Amino acid sequence: MDVVEVTEGKTSFLVPRQDPRTQFPPGSGPVFYNARMEMNRDATILLLTVLRPQSYLDAMGASGVRGLRVAYEVGIPVTINDWNVKAVDLARQNVEALGLAAEVTREDANVLMSGRTFDAVDLDPFGTPAPFVDSAARSAGNYLFVTATDTAPLCGAHLKAGMRRYFSRPRNTEYHVEVGLRTLMGFVVREVIKYDRGVEPLFCYAHEHFHRLHLRLRYGAAAADRALARIGYVMQCPKCLYRSEQAGMLPEPEECPLCGANLVLVGPLWTGRINDDATLAAMQEALPSVTAGTGARIGRLLATCRQELDTSSHYDYHVIAKRLRVSPGRIETVIERLTALGYQASRAHYSGTAIKTDAPLPVLEKVVSGG
Repeated sequence: MDVVEVTEGKTSFLVPRQDPRTQFPPGSGPVFYNARMEMNRDATILLLTVLRPQSYLDAMGASGVRGLRVAYEVGIPVTINDWNVKAVDLARQNVEALGLAAEVTREDANVLMSGRTFDAVDLDPFGTPAPFVDSAARSAGNYLFVTATDTAPLCGAHLKAGMRRYFSRPRNTEYHVEVGLRTLMGFVVREVIKYDRGVEPLFCYAHEHFHRLHLRLRYGAAAADRALARIGYVMQCPKCLYRSEQAGMLPEPEECPLCGANLVLVGPLWTGRINDDATLAAMQEALPSVTAGTGARIGRLLATCRQELDTSSHYDYHVIAKRLRVSPGRIETVIERLTALGYQASRAHYSGTAIKTDAPLPVLEKVVSGG
């Protein structure tokens, strides 16, 4: 295998040489490595520095870089698993070169997670994590981390695929990124609560081509019931921009109070908070001590997430301005005017034109129009 040395954070490791002439270079090597996911891995290293779990499973390691970095930079016991023989051989070579005590296994991920438990389980597949969440929910002791890169099914662009994989109707709205993140969260929660366990989001975000969940698990039926209570729907008007939220597995029919149309459901998905402020604050405090190539971006992400409202959708104020045929102006001005009127308002971490607010749509429209 033709390999090259790469460094992320404090860790240097070997990965297969990729062909930059191909449409998707990470897929051109015999073992998968995607440099564009460095921020995803940097954020996990930072979070694990704060959480310090007793053990960690990189369930689908591929090149093994995530597990290698956790073992080398965080110093907790790590198991790196993959089914690909070449991936396992490369991971073992990197483990030996770094002088790590990390375990490397070659097993079907579902079989491994069905037979063993780890304090933290991390799913980072190529595409959907859906086939692995059930076994991961049984394997994870206190923490479950999940990445999904199948953003089109999650966001409603590939509706039938999203319904098959996540048992939800995502719908492709102007707030589709939020829908994708909360659809993934809702699916994972429904898989976990089957086992009388609850879920508390610690740090969940969407960035470019992936969605990422970092979750704390709680034991007991009461914890599961608390998580279940956060499953619900966004009820979207098909004719205007109005939407509302409903908690509960079975939504009640609603009419749009602005135009009278029957609202269409988006979900089931997770409603409520997607981040824990104390965890984000601890990550901000620890960030200067962590070597991360994407540290500046993570710092900005954490700051935005800390002030972001917990609504399950946002308004794209450029879309509103276009409908009103006015210039959109500055987003900061819109937020300032909403807060001056006594409403809550914030940006969203994944879009420069997204506004989260508890202000009624007519109020937001008036503010955007400058009235």
